[in-house]
Amino acid sequence: MTLLMDAAGLQGFLQRDFGQVAEDFMVERADLAGVTLRLRVAARHLRPGGTVSGPAMFGLADVAMYLAILSRIGPVALAVTTNCAIDFMRKPQAGVDLLAQARVLKLGRSLAVGDVLLFSEGTSDPVARAGLTYAIPTKAASAN
Repeated sequence: MTLLMDAAGLQGFLQRDFGQVAEDFMVERADLAGVTLRLRVAARHLRPGGTVSGPAMFGLADVAMYLAILSRIGPVALAVTTNCAIDFMRKPQAGVDLLAQARVLKLGRSLAVGDVLLFSEGTSDPVARAGLTYAIPTKAASAN
């Protein structure tokens, strides 16, 4: 398996194809082990009590897995989430960015399966864990 997109390529893809949310995210790492993605936590990501909202955490997990898959198959905008299960395990630290560590567990012709751990920056215990499945468009699958 080879890496088709590095961190800079993935960040550029986000800027070009998903400009509406690109400013929220920073690709910290992309290699064969997976992708680390930062959510730049802002007031719009918070819920009452000052913690990061569940929808913001879901979005981080989803984008991180999407980019981990694209790092392997190239810039395929039409790969889509078909399933996600997320466990919220502890409250994220207030006022701290979140980091997602995504890894692809299986990359097939039409489906990709992976998992994501979410952490408050500077902590070692995850705040959430997600398992995701993506459908890969036929064109992209044939390029693998």
